[in-house]
Amino acid sequence: MTYQSVNPNTGKVLKSFEHLNNAELEASLAAAEHGFQSWKKKSYAERAVIVNKAAALLHAHVDDFAKLETIEMGKRIDEARGEVKFSGDIMAYYAEHAEAFLAPTKLHPKVGEAHMESSPLGVLFCVEPWNFPYYQLARVAGPQLMAGNVLVVKHAGCVPQCAMAFERLMIDAGAPVGVYTNLLISHDQCDRVIDDPRIKGVALTGSVSAGRVVAARAGQNLKKSSMELGGSDAFIVLEDANLDQTVPWAVWGRMYNGGQTCCAAKRFIVLDAIADQFLAKFKAALEGLTPGDPMDEKTTHGPLSTEESLVQLLAQVDAAVKGGAKLLMGGKRIDRPGAFMQITILTDIAPGNPAFRDEFFGPVVSFYRVKDEAAAIALANDSDFGLGGSVWTKDEARGKRVASQVDTGMMFVNNINWLDAELPFGGIKDSGYGRELGNMGIQEFVNKKLVRTGHFQAPA
Repeated sequence: MTYQSVNPNTGKVLKSFEHLNNAELEASLAAAEHGFQSWKKKSYAERAVIVNKAAALLHAHVDDFAKLETIEMGKRIDEARGEVKFSGDIMAYYAEHAEAFLAPTKLHPKVGEAHMESSPLGVLFCVEPWNFPYYQLARVAGPQLMAGNVLVVKHAGCVPQCAMAFERLMIDAGAPVGVYTNLLISHDQCDRVIDDPRIKGVALTGSVSAGRVVAARAGQNLKKSSMELGGSDAFIVLEDANLDQTVPWAVWGRMYNGGQTCCAAKRFIVLDAIADQFLAKFKAALEGLTPGDPMDEKTTHGPLSTEESLVQLLAQVDAAVKGGAKLLMGGKRIDRPGAFMQITILTDIAPGNPAFRDEFFGPVVSFYRVKDEAAAIALANDSDFGLGGSVWTKDEARGKRVASQVDTGMMFVNNINWLDAELPFGGIKDSGYGRELGNMGIQEFVNKKLVRTGHFQAPA
C-alpha cells in the first residue's frame, strides 16, 4: 500500500512516503522491545508526567493538529478541533486514573490471603483507521502507555502526516525511544509484525474484512487481540418522541465527521405514527447543510476522506436502488472538485436488498417504517453489527427498557453522546470484541496475576 496525503477538498496530492524496509522495521521492533524493558519499571507517576505532557501539548496546539487533519482527511475544522481536544482529555484521564484502575484487588479465600495484580504484557501492535486520526491513537496510547506497555502503530495509508504528528507529540512529551513508534509498513509487513515473538498483543480499529484478517493472524500466534470494527447503528424513534430534540440529533448522528463514523446513526427506524412528520423535518434539515471547504467554519457538509471512499459509497447506493430501494434525495457526487457526495436518503429497503445488511460509511440515510415498538426492536437486532444505537422517547423509563432489548455494545436514550473518556467503547457481533476507554479499556492488555499466601499442610 502507499502512504500518501491527498487533500480530499481539492484532490491534489500533498506528500507521499516510502514504506520502511525490513531492516528498518527490525530496528523499530528491537527499539520497542528495549524501550519496554525500562518503561515497565517506571512508576505510574513517572509515566503520567509524559502522558500528561502529551495531553497539554494537544490542548496547547489544537489548531495546528486540527488543520493538518482537515487538509489530510477532510474533517470539518470545528470537528477537527473537537477531536484534538478530546484526544488530550483521554490522555489526561488515564494519567490521572491508571494507577487506581490497575491497583491490586484483594480476594477473600477461605484460608490465607490472596490478591490479583496487574502487569503490562509488552510491545503491542496497533492498527488504526483514518476517520479519527488522533482520537484513535489516544484511545490506545493513553491507557496502554500508562499500563506500562509500549506501542508500535500502523496508521491508515491516507493520513501519514497525522500519524507522524502524533509520534512527534509523544517524543516532544518526553517518551523514551521505543515507547511509541509509528510504522509506515505494508500489509505483508503487518503479518511479519504480528508473527514476531516480541509482539504480545494486537489492537485493531477498522473494517470487518481487516478485522477478520488481523484477528486470524493474531489467533494463529495465540496473541490477545481487541477488534473495534464497523457498525450500522439503529436510531429508533418512538411515537412519543420530541421531534424538536430528536431531529437535530438525527442530523448530527448521521452527518458528524461526514457520516464516516463507526458508531454513527445509520438505520433510522421510525414508528408509523410519527414517520411522515419525522422524515419531513429530517429531510428539510439535511437539505439545509452546505457543501464547501472543510477549512471554512461556515461549511456544514465536507468531503469524504478519499476519492476511493466516494466511489465505493456511490456504488453501494446504485446497488441499493437496483435492489428496489427508493431514492428520496441525493445519490450522486457533487459537481465540484474533491470527494464530495450529495446527502442521500434511501427508503423501502427490503431484507433481500444489499443495503439492508451493508454499512454505509458516509452521508447516506437508511430509513425504515415500523408498526410498533416490538417491530422496531426486532429490526434493530436484525443486523450483522452490534456497536451502538439510540432510542428517542419522552418516557425515559420506556427508553431504557427498549435500550436493554437491543443487542449492541452501547445504547443511548435521547442522546448519542459517547464523547467522554469515562465511557467504555466497543461492540459485539461483526462490530468486534473488547473495549476501549473507561476502566475497561486499560484492562485489555495487562496480565491479571493471582498471588496467594498462607500456611498449608503439604500434600501427602
